[in-house]
This record gives sequence, structure tokens and C-alpha cells, in this order.
Amino acid sequence: MDRNLQAELLALARKSIESYFDGTELLLPDTDLRRGAFVTLRKNGDLRGCIGYLEPVAPLYRQIFMLARDAAFNDIRFNPLTKDELASCKIEISILTPPVFILSLEDFILSKHGIVMEKGGRRAVFLPQVAEETGWSKSELLSALSRKAGLFSDAWKAPDASFKVFEVESFEE
Repeated sequence: MDRNLQAELLALARKSIESYFDGTELLLPDTDLRRGAFVTLRKNGDLRGCIGYLEPVAPLYRQIFMLARDAAFNDIRFNPLTKDELASCKIEISILTPPVFILSLEDFILSKHGIVMEKGGRRAVFLPQVAEETGWSKSELLSALSRKAGLFSDAWKAPDASFKVFEVESFEE
């Protein structure tokens, strides 16, 4: 993805949140580009919100617009972002490759791949950045992924657990 498009998407994400506060309408460019994406907000380096879709649900510009607002106001782990906080937040966008099933966890490369775990109707996702930020080993990350899915820490070892991996192109302000 070229730098101009990256800059446009980052500006759009910030304008999306700003327009929520001041009630202005944004005209979104029309595009057929569709990709899974996540928008992450960090305040003083700490996670402040992160929402995304593994598969595209709308053209990329519209999806980034929606995800920026969801990360700011609808991430249930955090209170909604206040107008005063926005200036101290940095926005990161992650554009995903389509997730693919893997038959063995040996095919999961820590820090290169994002991972999706599904088991018993539950699902959890970690972007590749999680491994870098936490310093977790592969087994520590998979245990945390299991807990994120609302399962026991060792649920990733169960034969009925399935996994998909994906790669991301991430960029930030």
C-alpha cells in the first residue's frame, strides 16, 4: 500500500472521530478496495481501543471510518473516548491479508502472523503486533488467546481447536 493511501486512511480515521464530536458529515471517497482491517488507538503508548474485521464488510474507506469510531467509542474494554483525550491518542491501522487455515501450529510464525483461534463456538484474534508488544513465547500467546476466547488457558491444545493465520501491513501516525 503506497504512502499516500496510508496517509489518507490515517487522516480519515482521525477525522472520523473528530466528526463524531462536532457532528460534521464526511464525504468518503468511492473505492472498490476491500480488505480486512483493524484500527487501534493508543494513549501515551497504552492501548485505548482496538476494533477490526478479519474480512471486509465495506469498501476500505467506509470500513476505516466505522472502525475508527468503534475503537474510540465502542470497545467494551474501555470507556468511550473523550474529546480531550483524542489529542493524546495515536492511531494505527492494520490492513489484513485474507486469513487461511493452518493444519499445524508449526505453520504459525510469531510476530509475522496474526492468529485466529476457534473452539466450541468461541473465537479470539491477536494481531501480529501483540507478540512483539508483550514479548510472549508462542505457547504464552496461545494461552492468552485461549483466555481471550473465554476458554481455559490450555484450550489451544485441544484437537477440536482450529486456527487461521494472516499477515498485516500496519502504519501509524
